[in-house]
Amino acid sequence: MEKFNALKVKNDIVEWIRQWFEENGKGCNAVIGISGGKDSSIAAALCVEALGKDRVIGVTMPNTVQVTEDALNQTMNAVNDVVKSLGIVCYTVPINAPYCSLIHCIENAMNKDVSEQTAINLAPRIRMSTLYAVSQSCNGRVVNTCNLSEDWIGYSTRWGDSVGDFSPLSNLTKTEV
Repeated sequence: MEKFNALKVKNDIVEWIRQWFEENGKGCNAVIGISGGKDSSIAAALCVEALGKDRVIGVTMPNTVQVTEDALNQTMNAVNDVVKSLGIVCYTVPINAPYCSLIHCIENAMNKDVSEQTAINLAPRIRMSTLYAVSQSCNGRVVNTCNLSEDWIGYSTRWGDSVGDFSPLSNLTKTEV
């Protein structure tokens, strides 16, 4: 079995991102949802190396409805660390108002509560719509931050976090250490 060469894999992905933008968005920006987690942090760092920090735009989209204040503060601290470390611009677009409004409108239309799956999956779908709105306003292409492990087991939201114009982590698996 061949030993995993992390540097080669990283360099190959960086080159692939450069080529992808040359063919699919010369001069465009990479627009990425920054959660403070491993996947978005790694994908953002790869884009910065491939395109330069001035062509990577982060977007964080907190939803205070789905997390505690402590969890939100921890997430925002991680996001700030990533953004500062990479030197990229990052827009904060809270999604709690559209999330609550849409839940309310759906429940009123159906005259019943939305399902648990609807409540869980609506936020990633709003985030993806937000990323595409920012992307269209900033000459961008949306970065999908899913990895092969998540795709393989179905741990992504169809038309939510599984969407993007390109996916630099799509052939990588991850393990928890």
